[in-house]
This record gives sequence, structure tokens and C-alpha cells, in this order.
Amino acid sequence: MSSRDSRFDGQFITGVHSTGIYCRPSCPAATPKPANVSFYLTSAAAHEAGLRACKRCLPDAVPGSPDWDIRDDLAARAMRLISDGTVEREGVPGLARRLGYSERHLTRVLVTELGAGPLALARAHRAQTARVLLASTDVPITEVAFAAGFGSVRQFNDTIAVVYERTPTELRRARPARAQPRAQPLGVGGVGEAGFGVGDGTGIDLLLPARAPFDGVGVLRFLAARGLAGVEQATDARYARTLRLPHGPATVELTLSGTAAAPAVACRARLASLADLAPLVSRVRRLLDLDADSRAIDLALGRDPQLAAGIAATPGMRVPGSVDPEETLFRALIGQQVSVASARTALTRLAAALGDDVYPGAGDSDSSATTGTSGTSATTGTSQRPFIHDPTAAPLTRLFPTAQRIATEGRGVLRGPAARIDAIIGVAEALCSGDLVLSYGQTREDLESRLTALAGIGPWTAGYVALRVLGSPDILLTSDLALLQGAGRLGLPAEARQLARHGAAWAPWRSYAGMHLWRAAGAAATPRTATPPGPDSLNR
Repeated sequence: MSSRDSRFDGQFITGVHSTGIYCRPSCPAATPKPANVSFYLTSAAAHEAGLRACKRCLPDAVPGSPDWDIRDDLAARAMRLISDGTVEREGVPGLARRLGYSERHLTRVLVTELGAGPLALARAHRAQTARVLLASTDVPITEVAFAAGFGSVRQFNDTIAVVYERTPTELRRARPARAQPRAQPLGVGGVGEAGFGVGDGTGIDLLLPARAPFDGVGVLRFLAARGLAGVEQATDARYARTLRLPHGPATVELTLSGTAAAPAVACRARLASLADLAPLVSRVRRLLDLDADSRAIDLALGRDPQLAAGIAATPGMRVPGSVDPEETLFRALIGQQVSVASARTALTRLAAALGDDVYPGAGDSDSSATTGTSGTSATTGTSQRPFIHDPTAAPLTRLFPTAQRIATEGRGVLRGPAARIDAIIGVAEALCSGDLVLSYGQTREDLESRLTALAGIGPWTAGYVALRVLGSPDILLTSDLALLQGAGRLGLPAEARQLARHGAAWAPWRSYAGMHLWRAAGAAATPRTATPPGPDSLNR
């Protein structure tokens, strides 16, 4: 804190009791006396201690803590679900049910570990969302309250006053005057400062800060190699896709922005409801792994001479995440034992046949248009057709198929061995019946054990899904042929058992080491799985 080191922004919060405020570690204010300082893991804990957010350094407008992906304990799993808006949608009982504990035990653990219970953590999350909408839009204040997840206007007013020491009207009046909306940093836990042009009430522009260094090109190339026409568009600099959010479909476009020292991703989205803002940002941050502590990861892996050159050439490599756990599972199943190109062809055909229209009923002539130079989205007419950032690419018109559609109609579309089709349909039916549940709040052990209990899913698929969905940092898929090829090219053992033994020294960052091995193999990532006698055989 005394050195004002921005590397630690978002990883902890400085509470200054003599002034009654909390700050990010790099706050430029004068360093307070040590006796007046307490440190907190979350802004909610600072709120519980009676502190308010610093108006100078905006402590919530920074990358989030990497702890919630690194850790697999109850507190970390709860934070993943809270940032995704679970408390707003299902309440604390729903959060506790998803985590498999009683409300009382969950509250006790969170207060002990994080300094605040689930309601306080969710309230801080809602307050940050509300500040975004107040400072950056002209949405009526009453609508802001409910869009941010508050149960009543009174609760909204009271929370804003406690957290920011201002009324909602004062926050709106205090926003900087500007001729056009512009993107501004968006904060910890998925919500912070933002600027956007609403147009028909659904368009929003955000700037999501990333923790430096950030290999944005690498993660976008990974996504581009797997892009599905109609569902996704991707280049080295941009990625756009459709997705399902709790209140309806959405389209999102991500563009690399910022500088090497302060990287960021410009996010343009169109939402069915502003209440989906927090889940959207949480999932985008997970997709691009924006909160990873890259310096620590690179320092640890760089001690291996075989990895050092690649890390020096490509610092800040990320592990791509997931915006939809069920979609990620189906992609992994269909991608088993085939090349990326073959999997992409099969998945594109599946999406075209069974995917729902993003905005059903919207006419082709009623298209959206983007205007201006400030990154602001604007709409024409009353249609909610998705924007298209590349007119030469297929329009974003389809959502990835649901498990229900795949279970009932998948056999007519899927191609390949009967055992593989049976496995995919079986997984879809398990998801529909509730026998299989995928969640950001699961432990890695629970997720992998549930998956491998199903016919047709072996360790590679289970590990890959855990890597993508949970962001687990310590998974090395040694049965993957491309990963073994990359290891051989770097002078590392090219046999699974030997590589596993060598890779033990890479813990707890083996997922990131695997990304470097895939890169060395000449592919963006997981192109082809191994087919040894046991692991992912669909005929077991």
C-alpha cells in the first residue's frame, strides 16, 4: 500500500478508519498511519466496518480478485455465484442450496473468511451495479433500483447512502459532463464505472480492465479457432457472440483496448434486460480470464528452462473460460477424438439446426447500426437485431442449442459413431432431468466426478470442462495429443506419465503451462484429444 503498487488493486482493500473510507492499494492519497489502517478482502467487509468507497481512486473500478478461481473452498465458490447474480435471482436460500450447505453455515463461513455474509456481499454487488447505471445512463432512478437487483426503492436509497455517502440523485448529478457517452473502467466483482448509449434501452458499452500483462490476442485466437457461424464472430482483435442470460438472450462484442501497462477489453452488449448487466460482465471476465495474476504465474512457470523462452515471448497467457457451462460441455463432447475443424463443422451444423433465433420475429430490414467514434452503440427503429462488427462474417442470429433441444432432436442432426451420439443425448437428458447440474459454484472434484459417472465421459473431457467452466488453474491434460506434441517441441517429456511427473513442479499453475504447450504445438489450444485405451473411449 505504501508503494502504491497497482499490481495489488482488486486483490485487497485498504480501510482507513481516520477518514472513514476504503481505497485501492494504489490510491494516490497520502499514506495513513498504520494504526488507522485495516485490510479487507471485499468491499462488503469494508462496508460492514462502516467505511465508504473513496471518490478519488474508485476502488471498485479495478480487475477483480483472482482468489475466487484459484481457491476451491466454500467462500470462493460462493463469490463466483454471487458475482453471477445468484442472490438476486434465488436469494440466500438458493445460494446455499446450490453450494450444498445450510444458510447458517454459509453465513458463518463467509463472515469468518471474507468479513461479510452473503447478503452484505450481494448488497455491495448491487450498489456497484446501481452506480454504473446512475453515472452512465439516463434510465429513471426507480428502474435503476430494480435493474440492479434491489427489492425496493427504499432499500436502494438506503444502500447507496451508506456505501457512497450520497443519494442516487447526487450520484447522477455528479457524473462528468460529456458530449457523447464513452466507455470507462468497470469494476471489481463485475460492476463499476461505465458509459454507454442506450438507444432502445438495451445497448451498453463498458471497458473491462484486465490485470497486466494480458495476452489478449492469444485468448481471442483460441476462441476464433472454435467460432461457430451464426453464434460467434472472431478475429485477432475482436470477438462477438450470442448468449443466454437469466432474463433473456444477449449479444456481446469484445475488442482489445488499453495499453500494455493497463490492458482492457471494450465490451459492447445488447441485453434483453439491464438486470443482466452483472451476470454478463461476470461471465465475460471469466471467458477472457481477466483477473488472473499473470505476473505471479509467469514468474513461477518461468523457472522451468523449457518454458522460459515462451513465457518471455508471450507474457500474460490466459486460460479461456466459459459463458455457459452446458454449452462448454457439449462442445467438449462433440470435440472428442476429432480435430478442431471437424468439431467446428459439427457444432455449426448443430447450432444452425437446433439453435433458437436470438431475436425471433425481427425483420431483416430492421437492423441495428453503430455510429460515432466513441464506441457508443445506437439503434435504429424498434428492432432488437444483434449488431454485426464484421459485415463479411455470418450475422449473429443463433443461440447455441439448449440441452432440451439436443435431447429431443439431436439424433436427427448429430453424425458419427452411435456410441458417441448416445453419450451426447444421454448427457442432454441428464441435464434436462436435473440428474446432472453444472455450476460455477461447484468444486472441481464434484464436477469431474459427476461427469465421469456418465457413459462416454472420461478424464480428459471432465478435466477440460473443469478448466473452462471453473477456471481451475492446476489442470494438466496429459492425455491430449497436441499438448504432448507441444511438450516434445519444447524439449519436455512427450509421454503422458513422464510429463505429469515433470509438470508437478508447475503446480498450482499447470493449466497455464498447458496453454503454453498447446501454443508450442502450433495451435491456439485443445485441438485434438488422445484416444488411449481407457480415458475418453466412448465404447467403454
